[in-house]
Amino acid sequence: MLVVGLTGNIASGKSTVAAALVARGAPLIDSDAASRAAVAPGTAALSAIAARFGRDVLLPDGALDRARLGALVFSDPSARTALEQIVHPIVEVARQTALADARAHGAPIVVCDIPLLFEAGLAWQFPRILLVDAPASLRTTRLVEGRGLSGTDAAARVAAQLPSSLKRGRADIVIDNDDSRAALDVRIDTLWQRLERWAAVAEWHGRV
Repeated sequence: MLVVGLTGNIASGKSTVAAALVARGAPLIDSDAASRAAVAPGTAALSAIAARFGRDVLLPDGALDRARLGALVFSDPSARTALEQIVHPIVEVARQTALADARAHGAPIVVCDIPLLFEAGLAWQFPRILLVDAPASLRTTRLVEGRGLSGTDAAARVAAQLPSSLKRGRADIVIDNDDSRAALDVRIDTLWQRLERWAAVAEWHGRV
């Protein structure tokens, strides 16, 4: 089984690429989804977050106020680290469980969507890494126009992550998402062909 680490800085288009790979048959293990499940009402992680950041990060119904918490951690590296120390171990257990399930079902290619793959020191776990990238200015514009963030908030979120220029050399494939959707689809088709070839080699090595 070929395990691919898919990453990309905020508003790079990583989720679009992930959906396209799922449409081509790859199971997706989504770290964001696992993170949301980890902090659902009643979980130990949510209690730990409230204890660390205050009950102001909770909505009236007891759920996590993701917007408020996001504003806190994106402007404070130490706060972001504290949050990661609470959530990341739980997400890692979920990912390993999902990988074992995919392997048991004979999936040839599995994609693990991990926004902070490099920042979290997880690159060593993946034989192949795919980075989706776009210029910081374009990603900032997408956050403002697509997600309704202010220019200041958008710029802060872009700046909070490790620059993609430091990630490109560590990725096996870089998908530049700086053009039309049609151009991106062509790049994804080429990517998928490479993944299928790599998966075939991985399967062959597994049999010898």
